[in-house]
Amino acid sequence: MRDDRLSDGNLPLELDAFVGRTAELAALSRLLETSRLVTVTGAGGVGKSRLAARAALGRAAWRVELAPVRDPEFVDYAVVDALGLTDHTTRLPRETLFAHLGEPGRQLLLVLDGFEHLVEACAELVTDLLSRVPGLTVLAVGRRPLSVPGERVFALAPLGEDEAVELFVDRAGQQGVDVGDDPDVRELCRRLDGIPLAVELAAGRLRALSPAQLLARFEDRFRLLTGAAHGSPARHRTLRTAIGWSHELCTPEERLLWSRLSVFAGPFDLEAVEYVCSGNGLAEQDVLEVLTELLAQSVVGREETPAGVRYRMLDTVRAYGEDWLEATGDAERLRRRHRDWYLGLATWCELDWFSPRQGEVAARIEAELPNLRCALERCLADPEEAYLGQYLAGSLWFYWAGCGRLSEGRHWLEQSVQLESDHELSRLKALWVLGYVAILQGDKVPALAALQECREEAEHSANATAIAYAEHRTGCLALVTDDMPRAETLLRSALERYQEIGELNSNVLMGQVELAMTRAFQGDLPEAVKLCEDVRRVCEDHGERWTRSYALYVLAYAAWTEGDLAGARELLTDCLGAAHAFSDLLGSVLSIELLALVTAARGEDGDAAEAAVLQGAAGALWPSVGLPLFGSAYYNGPHELCEATARERLGDERYEECVRQGAGLDREAAVARALGRPPAPLPGPHGQARHARGPVSMHEPAASRARKGGETAG
Repeated sequence: MRDDRLSDGNLPLELDAFVGRTAELAALSRLLETSRLVTVTGAGGVGKSRLAARAALGRAAWRVELAPVRDPEFVDYAVVDALGLTDHTTRLPRETLFAHLGEPGRQLLLVLDGFEHLVEACAELVTDLLSRVPGLTVLAVGRRPLSVPGERVFALAPLGEDEAVELFVDRAGQQGVDVGDDPDVRELCRRLDGIPLAVELAAGRLRALSPAQLLARFEDRFRLLTGAAHGSPARHRTLRTAIGWSHELCTPEERLLWSRLSVFAGPFDLEAVEYVCSGNGLAEQDVLEVLTELLAQSVVGREETPAGVRYRMLDTVRAYGEDWLEATGDAERLRRRHRDWYLGLATWCELDWFSPRQGEVAARIEAELPNLRCALERCLADPEEAYLGQYLAGSLWFYWAGCGRLSEGRHWLEQSVQLESDHELSRLKALWVLGYVAILQGDKVPALAALQECREEAEHSANATAIAYAEHRTGCLALVTDDMPRAETLLRSALERYQEIGELNSNVLMGQVELAMTRAFQGDLPEAVKLCEDVRRVCEDHGERWTRSYALYVLAYAAWTEGDLAGARELLTDCLGAAHAFSDLLGSVLSIELLALVTAARGEDGDAAEAAVLQGAAGALWPSVGLPLFGSAYYNGPHELCEATARERLGDERYEECVRQGAGLDREAAVARALGRPPAPLPGPHGQARHARGPVSMHEPAASRARKGGETAG
């Protein structure tokens, strides 16, 4: 006889509003339409059970809570009990399930919630049921997959920031507290990793504490975040209990690796884990297998990045592991190994920057930046390791200067050189790199002080390499402060020193580009072109793209000066594409500035309007770099000429309107615009087309900003 009670389901009524998860809910619902076994996995407290229950609404769905079941032999009994089946025969519970669920025409969704400690028993049961009951669909919910044939895994991530804030505000409202979407709430949700359980527990504390007070007490998050609503599963009553449930399910080796992974401050790769976390009870050859188990249990997440596969722990999960690491007494050793790994990584990346792998190096450092910051902090916090901090900050010069991180590089370099160190080489390198970064920001006085100190100490110890770099960067400083004869003298001398000591890398070639710039500004275009063509050839031989882009900039400047607008645009397009690929803001904005002039020189009103838009875009980018055009009259000359040309053709009002339009573009849109991709509509037409002027000599600096069509001094 057919048991119609199974058509009803036993899903509990929702007492709280279901917030967010629109995309995830739709995706999970689609999976349930096409797959007979779907497993929702994720870290503790991430909202797996709530999402599964929501997806099951409207179906004949029966939920089986397996967390209280400790003995695998009782899994079948738990399912029978949850379904409300009674059977007084001598049949085994699984036979009872086959008999009742397999009745002709029956369609039923079975939700197995919290199975992670009973994986083998549940996997066996699900396999049997799905093979014998054609109308059955299983939605499993746990911290790891069942790993059976036909399973579709749905990995649930934490809430995004906006949805986490929405959840916090909603749950705060249940306490009668109106917090709104303020910065403290957003920061709190970020630091809670968007874990719904953590957000709800934090909102529950608003009876006594404001969001700002919660933030102030956040370091003791596991004690702070307690007090889940009555009726919630025992493992969710506090954040520590929710995460501790995962910890209990781990083997000793998995717990050991979990604790050691807590030394990583951000994403990490397998090689780093094998080096940092192996030894003392965990063999290097076993690390991959143990890490794979932590991935399966959602303790560790996997993500694809431009630098390849990386792994990540939620901050809350990491903090739990950190407590265990401190308890083992092994924390200091692990932190030293972490520091050593990232010192080695920076060393390798600096060497590999001058190679065809330059793009890979940039992506690798970007992916590893949180861990590099952590290593820098540890070195600079210990006086005995100050030299390591100086070494690390200096070795990352290519990232600070080449990948849009001038401000951060300046921060670490200044901190490092303020510390005493007996290791002269590390300090000298940090000094010249500090000078270089400050020059690129247009901050000339601190740059000169750092370079003078570097030169004096290097001469005292007869350090030929540091002398060459200090002289090179002092020449660069003279270049951007418009002292062309001094810049040329210093740069030629530095290049000779590099040749004597056998130094060849991106820095050395950049010195040759800077020398070419001095010659171009002094009117010697043939030598400037010769120098940069040589740089271009060497870069292409070595697969180097970053310094090559600056050589193309100078070649484009020469092409524009000689009236070859098409050639200049082609060179600048190549230059800008490479600079943007490295997130090199300085290279990008210089290219856009010169592209604006090349565009204006074409002679049509539309070209003048587009040039003004590009000038506005460049103006919006400069604050992220430093002093616009270094405050240099020579570098400012093309900008002045472009503005004068555009104002003459457009008139002041329309020119300013176009500049404002460009200033509203973000970096991606600005680069796309400069590269000639389909532009947005320009402001309405104004005036008639005028004849194009030929290029004006840029051998002398511009004297003043032109207004209303006035000429610039050239």
